[in-house]
Amino acid sequence: MMHVAVIGSGTMGNGIAHVFAQHGFSVALIDINQSALDKALQTISKNLNRQVAKGTLAETEKTATLERIQTHTSIADGVRDVQLVVEAATENVDLKLQIFRDLDQHAPQEAILASNTSSISITKIAAVTKRPAQVIGMHFMNPVPVMKLVEVIRGYATSDAVTEQIMDLSRQLSKTPTEVNDYPGFVANRILMPMINEAIISLFEGVAGVEEIDTVMKLGMAHPMGPLQLADFIGLDVCLAILRVLHEGLGNPKYAPCPLLVNMVMAGRLGVKSGEGFYKYTAGSKELVVADRFQK
Repeated sequence: MMHVAVIGSGTMGNGIAHVFAQHGFSVALIDINQSALDKALQTISKNLNRQVAKGTLAETEKTATLERIQTHTSIADGVRDVQLVVEAATENVDLKLQIFRDLDQHAPQEAILASNTSSISITKIAAVTKRPAQVIGMHFMNPVPVMKLVEVIRGYATSDAVTEQIMDLSRQLSKTPTEVNDYPGFVANRILMPMINEAIISLFEGVAGVEEIDTVMKLGMAHPMGPLQLADFIGLDVCLAILRVLHEGLGNPKYAPCPLLVNMVMAGRLGVKSGEGFYKYTAGSKELVVADRFQK
């Protein structure tokens, strides 16, 4: 596989494009918004500059990586001659289903169609295509250039051959693939999201404050980031959407999202992306400051 398309140029999409291009693949980065594509290329360039500054990448390799990425605002144009598509659009089931209908129509018949979804059923996505055996989950972790894991999700109809190809391809990207089956939340979010939700419930019920909850998990459990800070980093809207998928898909009340999380999302306090969640975020500052609402 030498020609790959990535759908969506946000945080995950530009990170996935970066990694593929750095490892010698020709990449078509596709988004309906040209300004979003331009911003993605700037982000990739900035992240490559960091690698150059650290001595992990040569300047010539940076230039070659950027030259391997072409941008498109049309799915039909971008996927015309690819061997693999990785969809990394917003975590919205209706949007993803429509994208896969379009991909099925425009991508070559032999192309594998992968989704970077962190919770939506691969079987459900595959069912809107005429090639369910060639549909698979390829869940990268954020930030993509740094994190080693790729959660490879087999849909009900995904073939052994396609699964093995994606496992091998992930290794070519210097990642560690882990194969899981298609159940709500897969493995990563089925375990992570209830932990984050329980941290929010602990805050909601007054067990401890934001800083205290995160400190316990960082120092007591050796987590690099506390669950409330991690929720801000992921996006509280994304956390809520995944919890709802778990709650609906598994029918267990233990996955019900905390009312505080629901209210924060309704109020637009989404974490890093909105400038405030459990913490406040100021451009150019790395200081971690608890949001005013949760100050003691």
